[in-house]
Amino acid sequence: MHGEAAVKTIFVVDDEENIRNLLRRYLAREGYRVETFGSAEEAQARLREVFPDLLILDIMLPGQDGLEFCRELRRRSSVPVIFLSARGEEVDRVLGLELGGDDYVPKPFSPRELVARVRSVLRRAAGAAPPHKIEAADLEIYPGDRRVLVGGAELSLTRKEYDLLLLFARHPQRTFSREEVLDLVWGYDYFGDTRAVDDLVKRVRKKLRAAGSRAQIATVWGVGYRLQC
Repeated sequence: MHGEAAVKTIFVVDDEENIRNLLRRYLAREGYRVETFGSAEEAQARLREVFPDLLILDIMLPGQDGLEFCRELRRRSSVPVIFLSARGEEVDRVLGLELGGDDYVPKPFSPRELVARVRSVLRRAAGAAPPHKIEAADLEIYPGDRRVLVGGAELSLTRKEYDLLLLFARHPQRTFSREEVLDLVWGYDYFGDTRAVDDLVKRVRKKLRAAGSRAQIATVWGVGYRLQC
């Protein structure tokens, strides 16, 4: 049992009872408190009383689907979200991350892998950032508040988008390989592939361009990416 994990509460939202029971067993074995729900509506009712430390959310749910649930959730909370999906389509993965998901696990999955991802996401969520300002070109980044300003206007970013931009801004002109970005943004025990890095970079580039920022993420062919100021 992990000392840190023992105080964490996880909500599992999935319409398949066998998956809810499986995850309850594996997560409880790691010391987590687990509550399970068969629909978004059931989970929403519970969220009116208390928020968990992390939410595992199936995309394909009866009634309100997981993507819409996450969209509504992000209006009032930054609680970490790990998406589950049986379809495994790239559009689901990208849309889920754009809506503020912290990770994406296709079904069928290994329960041990999912538990490892839960630990990784919780570690990142708990990491305290120093309360100083970082400047890069026309970007002002406030790690203590997880805020980014472009020319004085706040830039709306998901958790992963912010983490990527902060990494590059802390090391301007340094080139990071895709594998390094996976380690530093997702965590060393992330089991995905480097396409997740490319997806994330594309989204951040789009937002920087839309905001008119001079800072841009450049591709270093055959190596990776770096921030150009």
